[in-house]
Amino acid sequence: MLAWFALQYSLPPGAFPGAKGEGIPVHTYGLLLALGFITAVTVAGRLAQDEWRTLELKDGAWVDVEGPKKREQIMDMTVWILLGGIGGSRLLFVLVNWQDYARDWTQVFSLGGGLVFYGGLIGASVAAFVFARMHGLDFWRLADVCIPTVSLGQCLGRLGCFSAGCCWGDVAPAHAATAVHFPGSGVAQDLLGGVGNTSSLAYSSQLQDTRYVVEATGEIFHHAAPGAVRISDWVAQQGYTLGVYPTQLFESVGQLVLFVGLLYARRYRRFHGHVLAFWLMAYAVLRSTVELFRGDVERGTLHGLLQSLGAGELAAAVPLEAWYNVSTSQFISLCMFTFGAVLLAQKGRRRESEAESLGPTPSAA
Repeated sequence: MLAWFALQYSLPPGAFPGAKGEGIPVHTYGLLLALGFITAVTVAGRLAQDEWRTLELKDGAWVDVEGPKKREQIMDMTVWILLGGIGGSRLLFVLVNWQDYARDWTQVFSLGGGLVFYGGLIGASVAAFVFARMHGLDFWRLADVCIPTVSLGQCLGRLGCFSAGCCWGDVAPAHAATAVHFPGSGVAQDLLGGVGNTSSLAYSSQLQDTRYVVEATGEIFHHAAPGAVRISDWVAQQGYTLGVYPTQLFESVGQLVLFVGLLYARRYRRFHGHVLAFWLMAYAVLRSTVELFRGDVERGTLHGLLQSLGAGELAAAVPLEAWYNVSTSQFISLCMFTFGAVLLAQKGRRRESEAESLGPTPSAA
């Protein structure tokens, strides 16, 4: 099943032309997405085995009787996570872009449509919670084991985003050392020897962008301004995008740092759910920071989300140009940070109360 979904998102329509010598083009987006998922699941299984390791002496040898069982349960949970993640990520993308799908609702089920990480995270979390309840697992303990691997999977997944030219950054000043240009179809086709003929998503978007930009500073205007050129005209002439911030790489590096940090933090957790709470807060900060450099308006804003949900009056209170009209991901990050802080405070307070109720230990008496 995983391989099938990976192929659907990595291969373009007509990927099997049947002509001799053409081969099968495998796009790096789907490949890295699948690689990230498989790597995350594999590491999660190993962490689960270590977490629930229970040694018993059998036939003169110490045998782990519980760890391998929990590892197998993680493997079983993979299907739940996959379905919940894909369903949730697709659902949130449709909600954010509901006006586009309202004209043709059948496109909701298109396998070539977009995905949103936060939607996948929510969907996968619900699936994991249901699985844990069905199998008598402590959800908070399970979350502490699995959540670091989410960052590991995202580290690889964002490399796929960079390869596809999606989730790109805002226009950077011409002198910015980190600026990157995403190619159009002609450039990609020449480099790959005719294997692919698909433009990067960033290029396709800027090719239709009617706003104006001052190339030297990266400043964008919604109307003509001195020294500014129309973005679509510039891109059509050059054959590649304006220099943009590589936000995919920013997040990929941040996720790798977060993964390593969480593995280290697991040694010092004070209660089940401690690592999860830390991740919720840390990733919310990371994602909100990266969002400041994002340039793909398709990801939606709070104003657009409220409109999509039919809350017109609330949307009117959040004007498009208002500073508090944050992106959809920034809004979810704020909610996620709050939940992580509440979880940390509540479970930490409960642990202290339980410790006080037990009284002093014999060694301290």
